[in-house]
Amino acid sequence: GDAPVLITGESGAGKEIVAGAIHKFSKRSGSEFVAINCAAIPENLLESELFGHEKGSFTGAHSLRKGRFEQCDGGTLFLDEIGDMPIHTQSKILRTLQSGEFSRVGGNENLTADVRILAATNKDLRKEIQESKFREDLFHRLAVIIIHVPSLNDRVDDIPLLANHFIKLICADQGVPTK
Repeated sequence: GDAPVLITGESGAGKEIVAGAIHKFSKRSGSEFVAINCAAIPENLLESELFGHEKGSFTGAHSLRKGRFEQCDGGTLFLDEIGDMPIHTQSKILRTLQSGEFSRVGGNENLTADVRILAATNKDLRKEIQESKFREDLFHRLAVIIIHVPSLNDRVDDIPLLANHFIKLICADQGVPTK
């Protein structure tokens, strides 16, 4: 289905790989998979990145720009490190999830996009909710399905499999026989 999925786990556990696999094996696999790291984009630019902006809506907005929602219409939007998303932006994401509508920064037009949301975090969102750092209603919208990715420390049997996989990739890339 198109249910939102919340992927939890420590940094480096492979949450984005899980998100990519969910997209690859979904009915949306022929469409865009767009990943955005909510922690890496300054708060004042995150909304523009997600929803786009109209020309002249802020200093430096020299032309209309489509946001990630519009760019991946029909596809999957992966919101990495959603626990770092500012509360104000969380409200706008919640509205979009509830209504399917959004507007560009500086715009009045209601736009729609058919987007499946996958989100990931290394934070304990229930604790973040108690500390008023994450919206409980957004958590429930995102956590329709929760997948926890254990750290590699908790799955040491995977280490030889991963090592062999990367050795094969590197050798193929370098054009040398597999070691």
